[in-house]
Amino acid sequence: MEDISVKELKSRLDKGEKFVFIDVREEWEYEEDNLGAQNIPLGELPHRLNELEKHKDSEIVVHCRSGARSGNAKKFMEGKGFTQVRNVLGGILAYREL
Repeated sequence: MEDISVKELKSRLDKGEKFVFIDVREEWEYEEDNLGAQNIPLGELPHRLNELEKHKDSEIVVHCRSGARSGNAKKFMEGKGFTQVRNVLGGILAYREL
C-alpha cells in the first residue's frame, strides 16, 4: 500500500474522513502533541495487535515524529497480514510545518 503525504492526511482529517489512525510514538510524546490518533507506542505494538485484528483489511494510517518508527510499524504489520497500512511521510514534524 502506498504511503500518505501530510497534505493528503490533513485534507482527510479536515473532511472528517473515517480511517484507522495510529500514533506509534511514546506516550509522553503523544501527550505533548497529537493529531487525535490512537496511541500505541511502537514497542507495545506486537503485544497490542489483537486490538487491530478487526481492521486487518481496512486502511490503517500510522504516524510518528518523523516517519521512521511508523515505517517500521508498517513493515511489521504487513508481515502480520495487514493489507492496507500507510505510513505518514515526514510524520508529525512535517504535518506541523503545513
